[in-house]
Amino acid sequence: MAPVSLDQVVKRFGDVVAVSDLTLTAADGEFLVLVGPSGSGKTTALRMVCGLEAVSGGEIRIAGELVNQLPPRQRDIAMVFQDYALYPQMTVRDNLSFGLRNRKVPKPQREQAVAEAARLLGIDNLLHRKPRELSGGQRQRVALGRALVRRPAVFLMDEPLSNLDAKLRVDMRAEIRSLQQRLATTTIYVTHDQVEAMTMGDRIAIMNEGVLEQVADPATVYAQPANVFVASFIGTPAMALAAYSYSGNGVLRRGEIELPHATARSLPPDVVVGLRPEHVRPWRPDAGLVGPIRGTVELVEHLGRESFAGVRVDPEYVLTALVEAGQGPDLGESLEVGVDAAAAHLFDVATGGAIR
Repeated sequence: MAPVSLDQVVKRFGDVVAVSDLTLTAADGEFLVLVGPSGSGKTTALRMVCGLEAVSGGEIRIAGELVNQLPPRQRDIAMVFQDYALYPQMTVRDNLSFGLRNRKVPKPQREQAVAEAARLLGIDNLLHRKPRELSGGQRQRVALGRALVRRPAVFLMDEPLSNLDAKLRVDMRAEIRSLQQRLATTTIYVTHDQVEAMTMGDRIAIMNEGVLEQVADPATVYAQPANVFVASFIGTPAMALAAYSYSGNGVLRRGEIELPHATARSLPPDVVVGLRPEHVRPWRPDAGLVGPIRGTVELVEHLGRESFAGVRVDPEYVLTALVEAGQGPDLGESLEVGVDAAAAHLFDVATGGAIR
């Protein structure tokens, strides 16, 4: 059993607080993803878990053991980096076995561990090659294999797919997730890519400016964002957010737009309303939508079976509508859309927190 827990962990660099009171647990065998924009503190948190950064406050435990003062080699972890970090003068076989040799593992055990990892990752035909003779995906598999042969209690991965092209990233996402499920090894994975987070994690932890904003399974984070930041960060295209007013009659208003809402009777005078693209559609009177809301198409993204249209409905407000493939619209076109008002997300103007 190797859960990883952080209890009120703080990291300061001089006067700068990079991580603030982070309390988070990766359960035994869980795939936990830390996601957030650059500077959010996610990589710093990972580096504290592995011992490359000292904590300024709080406690980190691996398998129940306090590891604040332990060097990385004593934490029973293996880390996979963004830049692969392979030894260019060594063959794949030597790269895979390097850590085991340093730990004085007997040769027969080393060879068996390398052979098993290479077979699991599909690189057993590459053992004689050197890193310069490998593709990016093959190098990443070697980096994973080097971590795998150690059979650590915890895998730590810091944006391991950032250097790969888009198609290979999709393939490697599936491979890493499948590998982790087979091994059932506790894994903490850092990425800035919310698509990676949503497709790979058992749970995702969203960080912003050193603060943990929300941690939950991907479906919950998408359907019930804790605040405006999470709502705007998770989802592609992003949720449309705008200020609305409420005068006490069950209707939210912004200019000519009126949205009835079931919880509106207990709302403050001003709220932020969030609408995801799937809840905004081209207007049809029989579709059960609120509207019509007229605007001008400013952006069209064609994604094969569907398209997204950015419709400016007032000078500061763009709604993104989901449009079926082959139904337009064109840039500059006037378009009427309807809104599923019951699906609108409401947030407090002052705190940014969700209003349930």
